[in-house]
This record gives sequence, structure tokens and C-alpha cells, in this order.
Amino acid sequence: QVQLVESGGGSVLAGGSLSLSCSVSGDTDDFKTMGWLRQAPGKAREGVAAIDRNGRTMYADSVKGRFTVSQDNAKKTLSMQMNDLEPDDSATYYCAAGRWSVASIYPSFYEVWGQGTRVTVSS
Repeated sequence: QVQLVESGGGSVLAGGSLSLSCSVSGDTDDFKTMGWLRQAPGKAREGVAAIDRNGRTMYADSVKGRFTVSQDNAKKTLSMQMNDLEPDDSATYYCAAGRWSVASIYPSFYEVWGQGTRVTVSS
């Protein structure tokens, strides 16, 4: 059973940076893509960034050029560097795992989810 545990959320002023990490445990052989998704209060969950086992990435248009997703397969860790944060980036961020072999940011694609970490960006 795959378990995902996020860390690194917090509060920051607009224009600031945060780094999120996701520790992955369990048998991940069938899960070929990892992603970051977020959900703001009153809004639907949305995909932010994803990376597949070959290192191919996919980003939501709203974060392109500001967020960078990466993975360390040896350490079984997924990370995301978030720069130039905006108030609209405020949300609970989730790490998730999916079985498709090509990176995707669509929430329905993911089967296993972490508990989430809160990010708050103030203007």
C-alpha cells in the first residue's frame, strides 16, 4: 500500500517562495506518475504539476514559469519549488500518485492521495 506524506507548507507574502516535499512509502511499482494538486476553500480540486517516471513534466498554465516539480526516485521523494507566489496560490496542496505512464494534472487520474499541506499567500 502506497502512503504519501506532505510537508513544507506555510504562510508567505506575495512574491515569496516555498518548497513542498512528499515522502513516498510502500510499493510504488504500479504508480508511474506523481503529481501536486491543490484545493482552495469553496473551489474544486485542481492539478498543479506532475512528473512521470521518465522525468516528463506537466504544469497548469497558472503556475508555468513559477513552480518546478522534481522527484528523487532513490529517496522516494517528490518535491515542488514554488516561486513568485500569488494570493491565488493559497490552498491545501496534495501529493498524489497515479498509474498512467505519462504525466497528467487531471485530478481524476490519481488514485492515492496524501493528507495535504496548507499554503497561505498574503498580499
